[in-house]
Amino acid sequence: MSGGATIDTAALQEGKHAVHWFRKGLRLHDNPSLREGLKGATTFRCVFVLDPWFAGSSNVGINKWRFLLQCLEDLDRSLRKLNSRLFVIRGQPADALPKLFREWGTTALTFEEDPEPFGRVRDHNITALCKELGITVVQKVSHTLYQLQHIIDRNGGKAPLTYHQFLAVIACMGAPPYPEAPVTSNTVELAHTPLSEDHDELYGVPTLEELGFDTEGLNPPVWQGGETEALARLERHLERKAWVASFGRPKMTPQSLLPSQTGLSPYLRFGCLSTRLFYYQLTDLYRKIKKAFPPLSLHGQLLWREFFYCAATKNPNFDKMLGNPICVQIPWDKNAEALAKWANGQTGFPWIDAIMTQLRQEGWIHHLARHAVACFLTRGDLWISWEEGMKVFEELLLDADWSVNAGMWMWLSCSSFFQQFFHCYCPVKFGRKADPNGDYIRKYLPILKNIPTHYIHEPWMAPENIQKAAKCIVGNDYPLPMVNHVSVSQVNIQRMKQVYQQLSNYRPHDSSATCSTNMKKGPYKENFHKELTLSYRN
Repeated sequence: MSGGATIDTAALQEGKHAVHWFRKGLRLHDNPSLREGLKGATTFRCVFVLDPWFAGSSNVGINKWRFLLQCLEDLDRSLRKLNSRLFVIRGQPADALPKLFREWGTTALTFEEDPEPFGRVRDHNITALCKELGITVVQKVSHTLYQLQHIIDRNGGKAPLTYHQFLAVIACMGAPPYPEAPVTSNTVELAHTPLSEDHDELYGVPTLEELGFDTEGLNPPVWQGGETEALARLERHLERKAWVASFGRPKMTPQSLLPSQTGLSPYLRFGCLSTRLFYYQLTDLYRKIKKAFPPLSLHGQLLWREFFYCAATKNPNFDKMLGNPICVQIPWDKNAEALAKWANGQTGFPWIDAIMTQLRQEGWIHHLARHAVACFLTRGDLWISWEEGMKVFEELLLDADWSVNAGMWMWLSCSSFFQQFFHCYCPVKFGRKADPNGDYIRKYLPILKNIPTHYIHEPWMAPENIQKAAKCIVGNDYPLPMVNHVSVSQVNIQRMKQVYQQLSNYRPHDSSATCSTNMKKGPYKENFHKELTLSYRN
């Protein structure tokens, strides 16, 4: 890892020898733990631990790895301006870090608090190792708006399990903490970073090829990773004052389906952009325009993210159906062939296939497009478990947080968070509404580019002479629809209805109690059963 590097005798002299460990939070602005580590430091090093073996074997796509490496390169450039560098450590944190701490004479370790269950276990173990080595550890909250435990405490020790309940809790808590000032040369003060001539060889940011990826034929990135790009995008995002001033529901246009130069979600996921900076910049702009305190809906994107993080924080099985106390146990089908067709954009429904093609090529799709493909895979058409869709998104989607990704899939599959299962997205009608002329479909499915607009969402309906003229014979050049949407969606609504009726049958008389079916515990309170029963009777 560090070869035969000798122990840094300078680092063993008296003083505070700090290491900041980057994981998410790949930025110098609003980084309270990094600022804490720099206070009174004699030396400081910023590290990122990368397991090269994991890169080759993990279920994470090339676009996501490229974005991460760009984030690390940008961070390294920013640290160079502070006469420092990023140390990319190869290996597992529990093995690699203690060795380096001894070599560097480290006395203080800082990192951003990780709210997710497995991150908490990892950080607990590293903290215990540091205690043995006499190293002080400081972790501070900056990946979420709030300290999530405070929300849970306010809600009687349990995470709120509906968005409205969550909003009611945070409405009583006041605004989140303000973002902290960026780290600058003034923050660093007298601290220096000991660097060796072979730094790039030992600790440089690796290339995709070094991680074992085949980059031949790889398209240029649609999303450029890093804090520099994130802050430029935030500025452009806030400049859209006409949109921001109205704060209405943005109108859906075919252009909305394409990646925008003001999109921020991947930057929030990797922590290149602080949620708190985004929150307060949005708040300030609203006040300038409206001269009033902003409504909660203004911060909807950030609050939904916070809601899912909060729901997941104490639930290590949040990404599973079995053993997950908040997830309805639905008897999904297993169908590897159907799953592969969906994942590879070969369902025969152009709207669905164009979305999945964009996801695979670019690493991002619009939130309404996510709704469409998630519904199609699960309760709408294929009746395949949300866990399978979540894994595909985890592989391909740049902004797929563990918590937000699992939460969104449970919600859209009606497995949790009380979604209305009788509302189903039609892959033809919804597509036609979002992309009436088929421009989006033609962009991502060029085989259909000559199909007339009238048939673009249902090419199998086009007469044979039109298919021949368009050089696209459905069934040969483009697949036939894998299901009859009208019939299977009706069957699946009935299946879902039976699942929820079964839950209602086990409803306890005490409205404060919870009821469960195939679950040890469940959040389904009586009043929700009444609401559901009324809904599907109507």
